[in-house]
Amino acid sequence: MEIDVALDYQCRDAFRPLHQRKQRFGVAVAHRRAGKTVASIMDVVDAALRCKLPDPRFAYIAPYYAQAKDVAWGYLKRFVSPIPGVTVNESELRVDLPNGGRIRLYGADNYDRLRGIYLDGVVLDEFADMDPRAWSEVIRPALADRKGWALFIGTPKGRNAFWEVYERASNDPEWFALRLKASETGILDPDELEAMRGEMSEDEYAREMETSFEAAIEGSYYARLLTEAETGPPKRIGHVPHDPGLQVHAAWDLGIGDSTAIWLAQFSPGREIRLIDYIENSGVALSWYAQALRHRSQYDYAPLILPHDAQARELGTGKSRTEMLEELGFKVRIAPRLGPEDGIEAVRRLLPRTWIDETKCADGLRAIRDYREKVDPKRRVSMGPLHDWTSHSADALRYLMTAYAEPHAKREERRERRPTGANAWMGR
Repeated sequence: MEIDVALDYQCRDAFRPLHQRKQRFGVAVAHRRAGKTVASIMDVVDAALRCKLPDPRFAYIAPYYAQAKDVAWGYLKRFVSPIPGVTVNESELRVDLPNGGRIRLYGADNYDRLRGIYLDGVVLDEFADMDPRAWSEVIRPALADRKGWALFIGTPKGRNAFWEVYERASNDPEWFALRLKASETGILDPDELEAMRGEMSEDEYAREMETSFEAAIEGSYYARLLTEAETGPPKRIGHVPHDPGLQVHAAWDLGIGDSTAIWLAQFSPGREIRLIDYIENSGVALSWYAQALRHRSQYDYAPLILPHDAQARELGTGKSRTEMLEELGFKVRIAPRLGPEDGIEAVRRLLPRTWIDETKCADGLRAIRDYREKVDPKRRVSMGPLHDWTSHSADALRYLMTAYAEPHAKREERRERRPTGANAWMGR
């Protein structure tokens, strides 16, 4: 038996195309306070009520679980409250509908917990702040057998994975694309926009209110340098071939229970740095990474570059990961011990002479482009690097650059210490 239920939702004109879309996949780029989360939650509720498949399953995913609760849980409960027979589970952030449908909130900070579920529809909110692998490795496969739909929503944060999804949607008629700028929607009062423009930086306003993907990301350590490398001249992000005459240096950041990242680079005689390949995975043994290196049989490896914590012994085996890699047949060396700030400065100093393969290093590029500092929102002061999905790639790059810089710095130091005058011959 079907019944008519009036839900507490008033659609804004700007979002009518979103609700009327026919495409399976879609992207909505919207300015702050446009109402994208409200519209997407209502979209999920409507889809869950109309779904004719048995036991429909829908999800809303935010970058963090706590964020999903703070941002969307109240809206979801409000919209389903008029539905007779609905059940709300506060502890699991889940609602069960009388037709057997279920809507649940998740955080992409622990996207592995979604492995094995199926979904008929999903909203990915603020996808720019998520590890892109949450979509490609877990969420997309969850939609496969029942041909579920997906909607990406958010506000730009540079030319990262969210930008890539929007670019694809804009050029593919099989995808839906919507872009809402504050200057065009009429949602916010013009006087309020003018006041915000006076209080925000030019980049902040362009990014947050005019949905610019080109505006600099607040606190980004490397975005400007990577943009320069991408645009040139010379253009230093593109196809970077492996040179068989040079050794390959593999710099690691070793995760325990999370990702391990490896940058593979060659150092040319002209002091160029060539990032030619990249490896990252999680939840696998050290032997998996050793095999991944061996699989690239064309590379002649220099001693692997490892962080200091690789020397710590594990309780289970009594061995350090340095020792384990040596037993697997690799020579290793430890990167110079520098604090994060000094390491970041080394990367900044060396990126202008670095060439990056945009295909083989695509995952690493996404990460270091998004790597940024954590800013205290009240005091507007830096709290050091933000630890998120980008950290492993960025740390591995720091170890690579500091290992590269150390021998050059020592040679410069030796030159400076050469004696002069009558005894200068002694320094030759």
